[in-house]
Amino acid sequence: MRLTVRTDYAFRMLLYLAMHSDRLCTIKEIAKAYHISEPHLMKITHQLSQLAWIETIRGKGGGMKLAKQPEEICLAEVIKTVEPDFYLVECFGSDNTCNIGAYCGLTDVMQEALDAFIACFAKYTLADILKSSGSAVDEPLEKIVNFMK
Repeated sequence: MRLTVRTDYAFRMLLYLAMHSDRLCTIKEIAKAYHISEPHLMKITHQLSQLAWIETIRGKGGGMKLAKQPEEICLAEVIKTVEPDFYLVECFGSDNTCNIGAYCGLTDVMQEALDAFIACFAKYTLADILKSSGSAVDEPLEKIVNFMK
């Protein structure tokens, strides 16, 4: 299983906002902190805002903040709303043209693996991966989310 960079950036943004919950944060500062492009973060900000994970305030002095408490943000729900699809193999898609489907049990095995993958994330919230000491800003997401290994 593999998550897209969109999910990686969404988690980074949510973590950053959780670490700075005492104030509004900007796309520019988060992009600078993680060395990622502002246009990418703008798209993710829009998506997270539409999905009610973050709240955005426009205008001078504006920015963004978490719309929910970290304990209320389930990692599996973030993944399921941010990832474009989970078509691990062709037969997961609506445009399935596989001609061995009647003889192949791979779809069931892949679905079971996907369900287990999502179930692992369902056990954790943003609060669970938020480190209480030190700065997580400069650490790669792989180190922060050590249960993914």
